[in-house]
Amino acid sequence: MRLVGPNGEQVGIVRVEDALRLAAEADLDLVEVAPMARPPVAKLMDYGKFKYEAAMKAREARKNQVNTVIKEIKLRPKIDDHDYGTKKGHVVRFLKAGDKVKVTIMFRGREQSRPELGFRLLQRLAEDVIELGHVESAPKQDGRNMVMVLGPTAKKAQVRQAKRRDAERAHDEQPADVSVDETTLATDTP
Repeated sequence: MRLVGPNGEQVGIVRVEDALRLAAEADLDLVEVAPMARPPVAKLMDYGKFKYEAAMKAREARKNQVNTVIKEIKLRPKIDDHDYGTKKGHVVRFLKAGDKVKVTIMFRGREQSRPELGFRLLQRLAEDVIELGHVESAPKQDGRNMVMVLGPTAKKAQVRQAKRRDAERAHDEQPADVSVDETTLATDTP
């Protein structure tokens, strides 16, 4: 087998018994890293330390991973202006938080014969939030519903980082408590 030393140096091709003896002398483990190679490759290493470092790298990768969340807003084609404003506010809040938004227009009865009403409503909503998000999937009819997906322009990690910076800045700007001596208050009053 081909043996690699603890610091990555090539020891050379040795017998298995010799490799095990070298591992015992160095108080390390003999780990086969490439069993399908000809000859197989083994490395002298502290296997417990190797496993721990691999677990720490995996944990760090999971910590930095961002989960994509899709929020959903449902509308009707004949929505009132105030209700539309409220729903638009929800969409704005979701996009500012870095989430995707699935906007669904539900058609009932005779409304199904007028899909252009829903299409215009979705276009209006997309134009109203253009600075915060972009259309990821164009409006399309799906049975009784018309669906459009909006994606945020800012990534969720950037939003989280900006919130953290703002919180730190607000914490740093807080004034220290100033204690006032009661005797100076008594002498200052006329």
